[in-house]
Amino acid sequence: MRFVSHLACPTCGATYPKDRVMNLCEVDGRPVQMILDLDRLKVERGQEGGWDPSRRDLWRFGGLLPLDVADPDDRRSVVSLGEGNTPSLPYHHPWADRLGCRFEIKDEGRPHPGFGANPTLSFKDRGMAMTVSMARALGLTKLAVPTQGNAGDSLATYAVAAGLEVAVVMSPDTDRPVLGNVAALAKLYPDQVSLELVAGTIIDCGARVRDHYVPKGYFSVATFQEPGWRTEGKKTLGLEMAEPSGDRLATRTWSLPDVILYPTGGGTGVVGMAKAFDELEALGLVDSKRPRMICVQSEVTTPIVRAFLAGDPDISPKDPGSTIATGLNVAKNLGHINVLKIVRESEGCAVAVSDEAIRQVIREEWQERRFAWSPEGAATLASLPQLADLGMIRPGDRVVLVNTASPEKYLPTTRELFGGGL
Repeated sequence: MRFVSHLACPTCGATYPKDRVMNLCEVDGRPVQMILDLDRLKVERGQEGGWDPSRRDLWRFGGLLPLDVADPDDRRSVVSLGEGNTPSLPYHHPWADRLGCRFEIKDEGRPHPGFGANPTLSFKDRGMAMTVSMARALGLTKLAVPTQGNAGDSLATYAVAAGLEVAVVMSPDTDRPVLGNVAALAKLYPDQVSLELVAGTIIDCGARVRDHYVPKGYFSVATFQEPGWRTEGKKTLGLEMAEPSGDRLATRTWSLPDVILYPTGGGTGVVGMAKAFDELEALGLVDSKRPRMICVQSEVTTPIVRAFLAGDPDISPKDPGSTIATGLNVAKNLGHINVLKIVRESEGCAVAVSDEAIRQVIREEWQERRFAWSPEGAATLASLPQLADLGMIRPGDRVVLVNTASPEKYLPTTRELFGGGL
């Protein structure tokens, strides 16, 4: 943790020691973040912070992460299974032609030659690789997480690799492949992985973690309720969107997209990417212009969309619905206040799409382009008609759509959408 300065609450400004093992801010009950000493980083590791493009995982960003693999002490704590460093794939689509822009798919769900690969086929591996590594660095041995599915799959996988104990609490309605993966790990490693099924959504599972597992000595790593660890892992999405590639690699030119379409449940990735962009600006690698951040939600669970349209600084929770895009079914989160602030400051917006539109995208994109979208990722493409009407995408824009996971994790729900050919 050589370049971590301290922990801070972005809402009230309270600060804490960098090695404090804590959940929410003790002043206002909001999430805290890890603050880097960027001046020291720049002096000791150069303007790029120790960026090492030869590594094919997220740890390529060196001192821009709380654990720097170039530091022997930090390296001992790092648990890596090849996560991150996924490609931004050019995506030729009629909407790109219509809008005069360029689409890229940040594909988190499947391996591509020459890149890293998320081991559980989900972007959750970024946050959980960092979370488990930080737990090791700070001497924690027992973690617990409430989950819609993919986060639990990821945490269980990394906990086994790290030799930690983990309790995963999820709904019995979790997508079968994900539930099956965690159940298999619990059977194979009963001393390390426990699985509990709780009826309801992630909110109900979170209450179970708080009331049952935390008193038994487990540390909760629920979304935004650890001291910024998952945010630090997820911020590598933004670092990868900005890092030199293609023609920019020879000149080592960092550059941000113009628009990011992000399927938003808890919103850790939104906060992480915004933090990454601020840090890159502080190092002098990018300017103050930010991508327009578009949060895409399911129309059955729309806390961010409703607050954004109403001009409210924070959400007003309503009961969640039921959606094929299970990762979007987050009715409330203490970090949503920060997500809304980022969306507004970037001159972005929040929109909602129907399950029917998501299903249509998955089916048509597989038939016409043989690209396999996860339901959450497909929601971003389904939002394009609304975004066109709002003028959020402009000629010449570089637009990144985040495909958060493999559609195989949602079978059998999505099988018929691929005509049995996935």
